[in-house]
Amino acid sequence: MNNPKVEIIMGSSSDLEKMKKVEETLNQLGISNRMSIFSAHRTPAELSDFIKHNVNVITCEAVIAGAGMSAALAGAIAAETLKPVIGIPLSGGKFKGIEALLSTLEMPPGNPVLVVGVDATKNAALAAARIIALHDSEVYKNLALLKSKDRDKVLADNASLQVSNKTE
Repeated sequence: MNNPKVEIIMGSSSDLEKMKKVEETLNQLGISNRMSIFSAHRTPAELSDFIKHNVNVITCEAVIAGAGMSAALAGAIAAETLKPVIGIPLSGGKFKGIEALLSTLEMPPGNPVLVVGVDATKNAALAAARIIALHDSEVYKNLALLKSKDRDKVLADNASLQVSNKTE
């Protein structure tokens, strides 16, 4: 896809299953996106070129970067762009994602990365959607509808629980 609103970048193909959830949520909200694989350590020059030629164009509004272990990807992207970068620390290392979380959180001054929880792919997509919804009324409506559906599900679950509690 040419000129998506959100670029989804992962550090390796082993991250694909988790990162597909970002794509699904963005698609559900009507937000154009593209998924790519670049490594901050193994393909730094190619990552830099990608950022210069794809992220730093007018239509891209946010980047979602998912990586595990040292999780340098989000910080490497933030160093190359002024667009919002949302980092997803991915589990899988010796410490089940805690090392990725700390690496993604601890950025040097001047290179902020917005960080969601370990494997929190849906929250990353929703954060990007909220950025876009600041000026896109259709995305705003879609977010409001999703939030309403989430609310209705919790209330339905509670009602079901209350019925089962009365029959016991």
